[in-house]
Amino acid sequence: MVTKKKEAKKKIFLESILVFFIAIAPFIYKTYEYLPLNADGSISFLWFTIEDNGFQDASFYVWFLTSKIVPLYLFIFWFLTSRDWWYHIIIIPIAMYAFQLFELIFDSDLQIDTDNIWWIIPVCMVTIPFVYFIRIKLYDKHVHGIDLEAMDAELEELKKKGFQVEDQNTSVDNTVEKEDESTMSLADKVNTKLSTNSIETFLKGIQDRLQGWLNFKF
Repeated sequence: MVTKKKEAKKKIFLESILVFFIAIAPFIYKTYEYLPLNADGSISFLWFTIEDNGFQDASFYVWFLTSKIVPLYLFIFWFLTSRDWWYHIIIIPIAMYAFQLFELIFDSDLQIDTDNIWWIIPVCMVTIPFVYFIRIKLYDKHVHGIDLEAMDAELEELKKKGFQVEDQNTSVDNTVEKEDESTMSLADKVNTKLSTNSIETFLKGIQDRLQGWLNFKF
């Protein structure tokens, strides 16, 4: 009972922090207007000094930073708390703002928001087909009444019953399966590893681990 109360207190505390940061998002975005600007174009705040980093002045640089940071953490909150079937697609804007923020802080040239679009393409190539496959599965199940997972489970059950009746055929079938695995092409192996269920399990595991660390249970 005490453990449940502690978990409830921790959950409410963490959710309160989440709500707090969502509520102050517009004010974080506007911080560049209120930071004291020095004569040399830098900003001194507490123990930190923010240089212009190639911009007109440091306030302009902070404006660019907040325009990336605020949407980034809002999308991360959305990803952590979403229960919609398409929540995986939120990874794309998260990656976009993360790459833009990385380029803004660490890139040495004078151009920003340029080449990072190419960094997002691999993320899109995985996420978009994956979400589309989930949509197909849901459409088949709820519109056409075709439940592929149930059909697979039924076939698996029939296969197990068949193995129990024909013990002699079991060893033969296992030998054939091993031969099939050994002769499986590279494309088939990649397709197996990158199947919809495998990717869904992987992404769901990431979300569950993050929610476990933050104790977000919805």
